[in-house]
Amino acid sequence: MKLSSKLVKTTVSALALSAALSSASVFAAGQPGHLGKKQQTDSSYSHRYIDVQLLGINDFHGQLDVTRNVGGRAVGRADYLAAYLKQRERENKNTLLVHAGDAVGASSPVSALLQDEPTIEFLNKLGFDVGTPGNHEFDEGVDEMLRLIYGGAHPNTGYFSGADFPYVSANVIDKETGKPILPPYIIKRINGVRIGFIGVTLSDTPTIVIPSGVAGVTFTDEAEAINKAVKQLKRQGVRAIVVLAHNPGVSNKDGSNASGEIVEIAKKIDDEVDVIFAGHNHAYLNAEVDGKLLVQSYAYGTAFSDVDLKIDRRTKDIVAKKAEIVTTYQDSIKPDPEITKLINKYEAKVAPIINQVIGTAKTTITNVQNASGESALGNLIADAQRAAMKTDFAFMNPGGIRANIEQGEVTWGELYNVQPFSNQLVKMTLTGEQIRKLLNQQWQPNQTRMLQISGLTYTWDASKPIGDKVVDIYLPNGTKLDPNAEYTVTANSFLADGGDNFTVFTEGKNREVGPVDLDALINYIQQLPQPFDAHIEGRIQPLR
Repeated sequence: MKLSSKLVKTTVSALALSAALSSASVFAAGQPGHLGKKQQTDSSYSHRYIDVQLLGINDFHGQLDVTRNVGGRAVGRADYLAAYLKQRERENKNTLLVHAGDAVGASSPVSALLQDEPTIEFLNKLGFDVGTPGNHEFDEGVDEMLRLIYGGAHPNTGYFSGADFPYVSANVIDKETGKPILPPYIIKRINGVRIGFIGVTLSDTPTIVIPSGVAGVTFTDEAEAINKAVKQLKRQGVRAIVVLAHNPGVSNKDGSNASGEIVEIAKKIDDEVDVIFAGHNHAYLNAEVDGKLLVQSYAYGTAFSDVDLKIDRRTKDIVAKKAEIVTTYQDSIKPDPEITKLINKYEAKVAPIINQVIGTAKTTITNVQNASGESALGNLIADAQRAAMKTDFAFMNPGGIRANIEQGEVTWGELYNVQPFSNQLVKMTLTGEQIRKLLNQQWQPNQTRMLQISGLTYTWDASKPIGDKVVDIYLPNGTKLDPNAEYTVTANSFLADGGDNFTVFTEGKNREVGPVDLDALINYIQQLPQPFDAHIEGRIQPLR
């Protein structure tokens, strides 16, 4: 039970349930003002101001049992994250726990194989107060997302009671009703002071989630949705307002050079908003933009955001704010025993599957791209998919590669972490001209996404305009791709449906559906001479 549980009441406004609209941008960053958590004050000061602490995470991705390395030190795992959060919570009885999306999806097998119910149980045990959906909450569709939030039965896991805390999102709209599928905001009450929490979800979600994942809903502009919700909160006399936005942003450690979509959003929204928790790009953000404090704490539970507020009892407004991004180093704290027990319970359930050894990696094979856009792991995965579907070429989206293959024995669970989306492979026919157009779609106005490839090589010129950067495309025998010839191509179902704005795939003919991408990778590795390896081979070559 959280220390603040008796002090906090949650109310969901009736007005909130009918709010629609939202805005798509990201807040900028500056230098947060100073606020000492242990600051000594006189009695009159203490009487007038309330110290409130917000502890936030983003992009946890169900990494309950995963340890990572930062600067040679182990970080992450849910039981260590829990220990840090509980420690901070003990310092201030007026503490609220929040998350800014992607709590689930692309999860570790210990969570994913059980429909991510273990991750929601983890958040329940910590007593989270409010969250917002990220794009990955939609991976298995709206109904499954709502089942995890509100409870319900699943054929694989049975009945699940759902989240013990509310989710808010002002810009995910039901196409039939025209209303948000979740409350746009909630109001939390601490010692008589009300704090409004508005949620928004990345409006680009439909371009990065399979179409079935977002069927029946639309995503409106984040800034517009926030401003509409702010108006409703202000009419109710709420002056302390926090936004949970699954939108990207980044800053230097000193708060300078804040940039990203969330920065632009911050500039567009009502100045009554005081704090914005960001997410999606797994970066560091701790900056002030347009009077708003913006934070993001990397991803996977490797860090969390500690935001300290002072709220004036008389005006009900936030008068001071500061933030700290805290790395969850394992050598600085003991793991929380309750969460360790939870992890052990679910690890035991999935152990027979995830502990199966698939092969032995000669060296660590990473998804780190070189300057050309090629990675060793991308080559391995693309080769596996081309072999599984017996096609001329294969293309793999880099965002679908979620972990490295570490040196040594490689288990089913490790490979699941590499490809956790269970996308089916799709074989299709494209012309050489369409393939050139496809490769040029890697360079988009706001982002470059370099596809990992198999069965061809090509050169590109950075000085050429978007849409015309690809120069020469070669077949394995050294001849150039014929623009008029037809070739067989493999892509996963996400790409095949035009994901990441690779719309050329939707033009493919003679479609055939094959195995799940993970199964293709497992079968391919099992057939390789052991220990197996993969390298960057010069498949992608920049000319300048």
